[in-house]
Amino acid sequence: MDGGLDPVDGRFGEAWAGNVPDGSHVNLVLARRGSPTAAAAASAFAAPGPGHAPVMACLGAGNAVRPATIVLNKATIASDLHGRITWGAAQLGIAAGIMDCVADGVLSDEDAAELVVLVAVWVDPDAGDETAVRAANREAVRRAVEDALSADRSGRIRELLDLRDTATNAFYSGR
Repeated sequence: MDGGLDPVDGRFGEAWAGNVPDGSHVNLVLARRGSPTAAAAASAFAAPGPGHAPVMACLGAGNAVRPATIVLNKATIASDLHGRITWGAAQLGIAAGIMDCVADGVLSDEDAAELVVLVAVWVDPDAGDETAVRAANREAVRRAVEDALSADRSGRIRELLDLRDTATNAFYSGR
């Protein structure tokens, strides 16, 4: 640890993967067990708003992934199908993506035992392809963890500075 700061706790990441409407956008925060960041993640898990139900990321019932991963939907559940895709395909994709990070050494075995990950996931209410949503979430969460742990941000900051006047957004149609 440099200067007493934990090199992982409080790291934020973001990524998009897939194609609309079956793609996924995730935001995540990594937290060390027992830290204020982990307490904030636990609070989000314990106090959801209407239409939002946080779940533990699992590879099937009884197989919660490590690091412990809390998945919270960003889009209010709009239908039975949307709920099944969010809490089924998206959650399963996130679980697999987190375990991919451990298997590939992006997250160490030691960190996997001690971290808590909070993932806020956007699943489009119009999503209909469960397999595509699962794959998009698996890829997006992997990329978001890599983003969170990136040591050299200068290149990415340069890219963002270059994008600021030409950026687009699926929810903005202006110029």
